[in-house]
Amino acid sequence: MSTDALVPHSAEASGFYDRLPVFDRFARLTDPSIYTPLPDDWVLGLADIVRSTSAIAAGRYKEVNTAAAAVIAAVANALHGNDFPFIFGGDGANFALAPDKADLARDALTAVAAWVRDDFDLDLRIALVPVAAVREAGHDVRVARFAASADVSYAMFSGGGMAHAEREMKAGIYALTPATPGTHPNLTGLSCRFDEIPAQHGVILSLIVIPEPASDPAAFSGLIDEILKLAEDRTQAHRPVPDEGPTFTTPFKGFALEAKAIGGARSPSVGTVLKLAARRLTSFAIFRLRLRLGRFDPERYWHQLIENTDFRKFDDGLRMTLDCTPALADRMETMLRQAQEHGVARYGLHRQEAALMTCFVPSATRSDHIHFVDGAMGGYAMAAQSLKPAVSSQGSATG
Repeated sequence: MSTDALVPHSAEASGFYDRLPVFDRFARLTDPSIYTPLPDDWVLGLADIVRSTSAIAAGRYKEVNTAAAAVIAAVANALHGNDFPFIFGGDGANFALAPDKADLARDALTAVAAWVRDDFDLDLRIALVPVAAVREAGHDVRVARFAASADVSYAMFSGGGMAHAEREMKAGIYALTPATPGTHPNLTGLSCRFDEIPAQHGVILSLIVIPEPASDPAAFSGLIDEILKLAEDRTQAHRPVPDEGPTFTTPFKGFALEAKAIGGARSPSVGTVLKLAARRLTSFAIFRLRLRLGRFDPERYWHQLIENTDFRKFDDGLRMTLDCTPALADRMETMLRQAQEHGVARYGLHRQEAALMTCFVPSATRSDHIHFVDGAMGGYAMAAQSLKPAVSSQGSATG
């Protein structure tokens, strides 16, 4: 049954997100005043890899990340570049759309799930949940826009509604069935060309912190403030992408994944492979030699890449990937353990030696390309796994 039949339409729903104010100080993420309730007639799109931790244990974390980013790429391409609120979760992704885009959301989700099944042999669980149904269950979905740079903003969600929708999805409610074999989403711009990014301070820390349902909001906000202050100590921590950007040592890094994204088949055509190889070689030469080509300036692109990176977010809780010293990671873990003992928050941590970047670049000459960062050895999915035992009665963030 079409989700459009479940919710009323709003005449100006499609312009809602564009009209939201944008904030540029990440430390405000727990300030309730920056969040605006989503309209009742909107829908939430959700996706996550089933048994993602098993896939990660088998060394398939790049495929898991690519599948999650594909959800965002497919919706963005279907919207022809128009902004929409979304969250990348490492082994899944969530988004929200106006009611007149519900069919678009369904088509993108089912197509990506089919592609992930056919090309990766992974099971992408998908659902479309009306915001009105979330509110009827006693939860809210509020959204804010954070400017990671002058060119890109990312959504932040609060109110507990997105987490509730994830629990409904995992229970099989509002579930969607993947499209027929051979269906391929439009994944133009989805790429994974960079090397893993080694930790410069010793540890790539993937972190998830969510409030206890009965906790004092002020206590949780204070905890997040302390975590962010520690993360701002430049002697011990840095964003996971170094100032000089990620390395690009070979034109064929992630080639098979990108070929599948373009060709949509287990064995992409010879023409697809040759065209991609030519583009890869050209791109590699331009970046290595720092050559300007027409309107494309590699130096400007490199700066935009660093600034546009999505390495921290708020989705009913803090998610962050940080390059930090082992001592700082220990200090954060001690602080979070004490907060959990006092009923303020639950947390999950995962330490690894490198980070991983997955990119969505619809056009290299535009400045709004986006780059998702996760830990290279499981990242958010493994952090969520360590979170699950403590919050099994309420559900968890990802996985």
